[in-house]
Amino acid sequence: MIYFDNAATTLQKPECVAEAVCLAMHSLGNSGRGAYDASLEAVRSIHEVREAAAALLGASGPSRIAFTKNATEALNMAIKGLAGPKDHVITTVLEHNSVLRPLYELEAEGTRLSFLPCDSKGRLCLEQLEEQLGPDTRAVVCTHVSNLTGNVTDAEKIGAFCRKHGLLFILDASQSAGVLEVNMERLQADVICFTGHKSLFGPQGTGGLCVREGVEFPPMLSGGSGSHSYDHRQPSRMPDRLEAGTLNGHGLAGLKAGIEFVQRTGLERIRAREQKLVHRFCRGLQDIREIRIYGDVWSKYHTGIVALNLGDHDSARVSDELAVRFGIATRPGAHCAPLMHQALGTERQGAVRFSFSWFNTEDEIDEGIRALRQLAEE
Repeated sequence: MIYFDNAATTLQKPECVAEAVCLAMHSLGNSGRGAYDASLEAVRSIHEVREAAAALLGASGPSRIAFTKNATEALNMAIKGLAGPKDHVITTVLEHNSVLRPLYELEAEGTRLSFLPCDSKGRLCLEQLEEQLGPDTRAVVCTHVSNLTGNVTDAEKIGAFCRKHGLLFILDASQSAGVLEVNMERLQADVICFTGHKSLFGPQGTGGLCVREGVEFPPMLSGGSGSHSYDHRQPSRMPDRLEAGTLNGHGLAGLKAGIEFVQRTGLERIRAREQKLVHRFCRGLQDIREIRIYGDVWSKYHTGIVALNLGDHDSARVSDELAVRFGIATRPGAHCAPLMHQALGTERQGAVRFSFSWFNTEDEIDEGIRALRQLAEE
């Protein structure tokens, strides 16, 4: 199988990730639940993952990293914890449902929402930010990279806008962590939500929040924390405040190995590799009249995602043909990004998304081009 669905989850991981998970399965107890070797080893292991994530994301310290099972959980915690019925929140049409649905729930309770539009190539109209600002504006919530087009949002500009106007900035780094530099201080973000199983090459079931010092919100869950057991409420200190119950220590050990692989390889090399694959792919499709590509794929503000359609054929049918006849894995449909499809005019047809990673090869790209060419000829 040729795997081109890395924006959903990376399938090919560095060997060190599987080795770290296997070792953790046989060595880690429950962190903070005992003074014996296996429990203490779990404490040390999880702290090391916090340190690695904090260094990657520019946190002020490891305690500002709280782990969740994915970015969706992290985004729900941040959005619902920081915005309320009397607030106004600015977001964008690029967003994934992990941002949109929590916001719609808040809207039903009285929160006012505004959506920053995009142009025909899916690029945000950032010049309209000032127009959407109101006296009740509380926060801006946006994705760093569109999971549909691969376009990169100018998060640094949005962060500066938020600081200027005293707003909170919540950034969804699901598609950027592990490919782009995601630095809390440089981007002036208040909360960065990330997942482990995409470009950080970690196992599924890992993710978290990077929370700026001084930013606080209530926990979404309450329960065991291994500390302050006689208190009626969840401990107030980070990260215990946001981590109820047993953490996925085995998965987090794999996440640490994934982060270390990314750091050893280098973000610039990873991004350059993905862009090289994207450009090779798009050049190979340029003379196929039936192919329509979405997004600003030739821009430097783009990652390893290419969304396309073949004529007026349903995207699910094209993706199925690629899988069954050519052994090529892609993702069709709406990609949990309904407003983006509405903006691009692909709401009914959807799109076939190809998403590349460090481990894809030029030969695989050429096979993808040949498969699409054959389907177009037929």
